[in-house]
Amino acid sequence: MSKAETRQSMLMMQQLYYEDMRYDFLDLGNGGQYTESQKRYAFELISEYGIRATARILQIPRRTLQRWCRKYNIYVRLCPSWVREWAERRRKRKEFWARRGYY
Repeated sequence: MSKAETRQSMLMMQQLYYEDMRYDFLDLGNGGQYTESQKRYAFELISEYGIRATARILQIPRRTLQRWCRKYNIYVRLCPSWVREWAERRRKRKEFWARRGYY
């Protein structure tokens, strides 16, 4: 398998995983308004992935999730904890290569 094929298959697996999460969310509901169990499921995803990713996974508006969080007094960080660490590693890597003349 080439690198491109591997990447494509990983993206497909990830998409299938997210679709399963969305269907689990939809199965908790009754087809009308969002139920409390759906909101609890969304809050679990928000705590793990963040608001934007949860909105993308569940395919519901981000503003709806933000409104729920405000209503239920749930504090959400602006970004997950790993983002800051990832940005720091990226910055150091760029500095490393910049000193060698690549940036």
